[in-house]
Amino acid sequence: MTRFAVKPFTSLHHRDVEADAILVCLTETELRQDALLGQPQLDQALLRLHEKGLFTSASGDLEALPTHGLLPYAYVLVAGLGPATTRDTLRAAAVHAARKALALGIESLALKLPSSINPRSAAHALTEGLLLGTYRIATFQRDKPERAELRQAWILTEAAAQAAPLEEAIRIAEAYADGTNYARDLTNLPGNVLVPASLAKEAEKLAQHYGFACEVLDEHEIAAHGMGGLHAVGKGSANPPRMITLRYQGDPASADVLGLVGKGVTFDTGGVSMKRPEGMEEMISDMGGAATLLGAMHVVGQLRPKVNLIAVIPSAENMTSGAAFKPGDVITLLGGRTVEVLNTDAEGRIVLADGVTYAKQLGANHLIDVATLTGAILISLADVATGALTNDDAFLRPFLQAAEQAGEKVWQLPNYPEYRAMLKSDVADIKNATSNRWAGAITGGLFIGAFAEDTPWIHLDTGGTAWLWSQKGIEPKGGTGAMVRTVAEYICRPYSI
Repeated sequence: MTRFAVKPFTSLHHRDVEADAILVCLTETELRQDALLGQPQLDQALLRLHEKGLFTSASGDLEALPTHGLLPYAYVLVAGLGPATTRDTLRAAAVHAARKALALGIESLALKLPSSINPRSAAHALTEGLLLGTYRIATFQRDKPERAELRQAWILTEAAAQAAPLEEAIRIAEAYADGTNYARDLTNLPGNVLVPASLAKEAEKLAQHYGFACEVLDEHEIAAHGMGGLHAVGKGSANPPRMITLRYQGDPASADVLGLVGKGVTFDTGGVSMKRPEGMEEMISDMGGAATLLGAMHVVGQLRPKVNLIAVIPSAENMTSGAAFKPGDVITLLGGRTVEVLNTDAEGRIVLADGVTYAKQLGANHLIDVATLTGAILISLADVATGALTNDDAFLRPFLQAAEQAGEKVWQLPNYPEYRAMLKSDVADIKNATSNRWAGAITGGLFIGAFAEDTPWIHLDTGGTAWLWSQKGIEPKGGTGAMVRTVAEYICRPYSI
């Protein structure tokens, strides 16, 4: 892991830190100014790149300029910020700088704070981006190639008095990035490695590390509790289901308890309603909601916010066998409501319904569920934004503000009674799918909302954002850890920047 420190800073000419390279971030306006890099030859080299259109200082632009001994660093990494310096553009600049540093074998990096933004916000964004940018998927190769590591980073400040608040900003950013990268690691685990039982073991390990209360129900206890949805989805697999619960009590004097419910389907074949084989390997990511929750709890464990939380993860493998549930089945969920199963590939909402009900039984009076719920969300929002549904706009508003701070895109979908009516069943209380594909992301979310009932509730569909087939912007290939930073920002916002 990269170690961070805050160091006083005078100019690029002085050897204030022993770093291999320094990152300088420039807006499009700053690019037109003189004396940018502290050395005329380097400024001229950057200007030539700009004149050729190779470096415009747009957000995402990055050039590594060898200093040839002109500065006490081997490279100056020049990152574009676009029209303005913002938390988002700084985060992106640091992600691209980290990737370039790994490619060049740079082991230590200094980061110059820009003067046009709050220093704490800048330090948070740069730290978070640098750690997110160093993420690489763990491999199972027998002969693993040696990979370069970015071992040390310094945030440079000209004001020694800023050191303490900058160190606090760095601590918070490290927690956010660690939680996100942890969720990425979980999401990228192969389906034969991560099964419901091993996901439960991981949750227990996390709980033990941070002192959370933890409960795991096995398949027999799930059935005994009347969790008919989780039991039905998991019974077709040789790897039986688990109901995983973590509890954090940061404010014992408060009666408010936020329930977090995450879909933990460790592999989804679609069951009897089998998916197409092409691309099915992506279904290792169908536990992305669970990964988000565990990543967020990783942050909570480090920052210890003054809130009360219950994290509930219904986990199963959706497989086909002689014991699997089938289209046409009617199952009874926790709480007694019946569900007509029309499509066994709409299993996530079924296990989440049991999870939501269980969270309420355990005392949650506000609910957020996170799930790679639908492919339909890709039709609406592509892989750009997470879809959100709510039964309480006042509850959603601060969550959307947290998403903006975290730099994650969330778009609210409508919750009209006409959509809820589409889930009416002739033979049960509700059906798990509609007869056509209209409004699939909305009706899928509203199925879960039916079990939230009057409890304030937010649903997050990360079906387009939790996994990417290739690197895109600041997000890596594979698991992205989508919504970890937003959920953490919402929970820990009094302690954030």
